[in-house]
Amino acid sequence: MKRTSRDIRTANRYEVLRQIIAESPTSRQELAAATGLSLATVATLVGELLDLRMITEVGFEDSAGGRPRGLVAVNASGGALIGVDIAETYVHVELFDLALNVLARADEDMRPGESLPEQVVSHVAAAVGSVVAQAGIEGARVLGVGVSVPGQVNRDTGISEYAPNWDWHDVPLLDLLSEVIAYPLYLDNPLRAGAVAEMWFGAARGRGDAVVVNLGTGVGAGLALGGGLYRGVSNSAGEWGHTTLVLDGRLCRCGNHGCVEAYVGAPGIMLNLRELSPQSPLLHPEDQTATIDALARGVSAGDPVAVKVVRETARYVGAGIANLVNVLNPEIVVLSSWVARSLGEPLLHEVREAVGRHALPRPMAATRIVLSPIPTDPACLGAATFALEGALQSVGQRKAPSAKRAAPARAGRTAPPS
Repeated sequence: MKRTSRDIRTANRYEVLRQIIAESPTSRQELAAATGLSLATVATLVGELLDLRMITEVGFEDSAGGRPRGLVAVNASGGALIGVDIAETYVHVELFDLALNVLARADEDMRPGESLPEQVVSHVAAAVGSVVAQAGIEGARVLGVGVSVPGQVNRDTGISEYAPNWDWHDVPLLDLLSEVIAYPLYLDNPLRAGAVAEMWFGAARGRGDAVVVNLGTGVGAGLALGGGLYRGVSNSAGEWGHTTLVLDGRLCRCGNHGCVEAYVGAPGIMLNLRELSPQSPLLHPEDQTATIDALARGVSAGDPVAVKVVRETARYVGAGIANLVNVLNPEIVVLSSWVARSLGEPLLHEVREAVGRHALPRPMAATRIVLSPIPTDPACLGAATFALEGALQSVGQRKAPSAKRAAPARAGRTAPPS
């Protein structure tokens, strides 16, 4: 991937700001050590961020001798970022300050049959308007809106190329959103958003190689390799949910048979329950969330059907994760999204045991498997960082603040993570 000097400068500016957000307050010397950039480069980039009012000087650190080091910190009130998590059954939106603290939240439920692009866009617009109103901020302070949407996404064109759960093909989603949302917009996939959230604030922070497994209605794996987010040549990396787990197995919504998602996505878990106990009161046929929550309560109460369903689901999850462990040899695997959060420790325990049965001993010994510790929506948090990246890129490209879209970085492995 060819990178211009402007690309590199934008990436370095973003990395310095990321470190300041993570470690505020911090010194220029500490930033140089953390980023590997020269002190002179860091000083220049810090100056730029000060001019943009994204960070502020906050005094000096104590020194046992020599010249005191000046400290900088993120200017939390210097702007606002919005993260949008579009899922198969809901739209969740969060508004953040520049320190990535949540200032407002809004949810829109999407009932079955409400998946036309225009309907989804209407839900997003309503939720974005709600968080801005709740936070009581001026629209000019919103630096951008990051949008996470399931399926294959083209970041450069803003097109949702393929969303199998909705049968979307080449939907110009960003153009549709720009008709009802006045802020700069940046589109990507929840696998990337979740991975970035874990790398910034979660279990993958400080890890060079990590896999973030998204367990929700859909299933996938965000990949952080060599310290940066791995996107693949067409921004399609991580579609682990559509790798084959069972030859000639269940029909998956992507059209293939035996995919991981068909067994461990929320609809697959419901089918696991239906096959084991068709009349189970745990099963809510038209409500994924209610079914998963009922299973979680059943496991806590020792319900044998619930225990068996979660154990069987974990066997499938564990076999799939073992393949990731053997192929990628990551330091950490993070179980994320709403199904993992609902089933929690009982699922984690069974998954660890299943991975141990299937993975090779050497890579398995080097890998930790944990639940995501992020208390907010990881996809919203990660999407907000895409908006932050886009805002910094727009500065570097001298684009007008009113631009509807900033061209994101090209696909491939990116450093810093974004």
